[in-house]
Amino acid sequence: MARFVFRLPDVGEGTAEAEIVAWHVKAGDAVAEDQPLVDVMTDKATVEITSPVAGVVAVLHGQAGEMAPVGGPLVELDTEGADGEAAEPVPAPKPVPEKPEPVAAAAVAPQRQIPRPDPVRMHSRTPPPPDFASGAPVSVPREGERPLASPAVRRRARELGIDLRRVAGTGPAGRIDPQDLVDYQVAGTRPQVVATPATGRVALQGVKEVKVIGLRRKIAEKMQAAKRHIPHITYVEEVDATDLEALRAYLNANRRPEQPKLTLLPFIIRALIKALPHHPQVNARYDDEAGVLTQYEALHVGIATQGPNGLLVPVVRHAEALDIWQCAAEITRVSQAARDGTATRDELQGSTLTITSLGPLGGIAHTPVINWPEVAIIGPNKLVERPVVKDGQIVIRRMMNISSAFDHRIIDGWDAASLVQRLKGLLENPAALFVD
Repeated sequence: MARFVFRLPDVGEGTAEAEIVAWHVKAGDAVAEDQPLVDVMTDKATVEITSPVAGVVAVLHGQAGEMAPVGGPLVELDTEGADGEAAEPVPAPKPVPEKPEPVAAAAVAPQRQIPRPDPVRMHSRTPPPPDFASGAPVSVPREGERPLASPAVRRRARELGIDLRRVAGTGPAGRIDPQDLVDYQVAGTRPQVVATPATGRVALQGVKEVKVIGLRRKIAEKMQAAKRHIPHITYVEEVDATDLEALRAYLNANRRPEQPKLTLLPFIIRALIKALPHHPQVNARYDDEAGVLTQYEALHVGIATQGPNGLLVPVVRHAEALDIWQCAAEITRVSQAARDGTATRDELQGSTLTITSLGPLGGIAHTPVINWPEVAIIGPNKLVERPVVKDGQIVIRRMMNISSAFDHRIIDGWDAASLVQRLKGLLENPAALFVD
């Protein structure tokens, strides 16, 4: 029996690390060659890693949610030696010297290390009961109070994401000690109810911690980067889409069997194709570190798509070269690929301008977040019938708001409004969409 160390391969061009999303095996499992071992994610693409050899899993390196470096050990397998060749040796772990915590000059006593939860000790004492005298459970923050706790306890509470105002202290004068943190965590892992004597109603005390990993973590990082880097300016305008809807209904009623059903998105993309040559700074990507704005003649449209695990943005490439039917078919294809997880890496990157449509949930208006490093995003809202004044008469029209956001470093408010007004004119006069 020999030990084989399988290292994380390069799962994408230029990738230095990947996030472990889910393990398919555990220590002691027998695996066959090409059997799935683990799912890893990089740049919104999830990749299934398979075993290069048959063997028994000895060691797994890393847990779900942790980052694994490319070239670093991922799985160690016990294998049968092949032709007498020795498998890659496993280096002995090097001892890591403990680095002492810096001690503040004003400290009057050494800080105690906060222990990890001990299953025996956790149940050795009963957490303090709710404060019925105040008519509220102890989980309600004590506003205006600074809980008594040592610096080490405060640091540990920050690491655990615990608000010390919610923790009942059992030390002198209500001081919070490390075991109080443990008791608070234990109490939060199971649903609890506290009946308050004032009303007899039930106050729920359950707390659930969900680790943000995989696609959800990637989305969080992308949204944070967008809001941190980009000063957004939001602009909302209403569009009378009555004539556009009449044209769409006519085309759908007379389409050939092989042609897809038209939604509003292909018409909005067609309007962008007509409008963007007058606003080239909008169809662009901005590298703020280099101070370079790259403007594109081609329109590669990102279609914000809600999948079962979160938001993805597949790309319709060279929309300017597609007719209305081809554009509709490509929107359907890439959106479906994103939803069922078959979209390729290339289909999920390279957009120059993104459309985010909330469909029937579109609401009156919203404030979309720009798909960084792009500089604009267009968000059509729900199409509704409502009374409007037209030629001095109150009439029922099919109205739709367009919510948009722009990078104010690149696009001034006047230019943003000018683009949206041009889109409005084209959509309200749909024949203009097809006149060169």
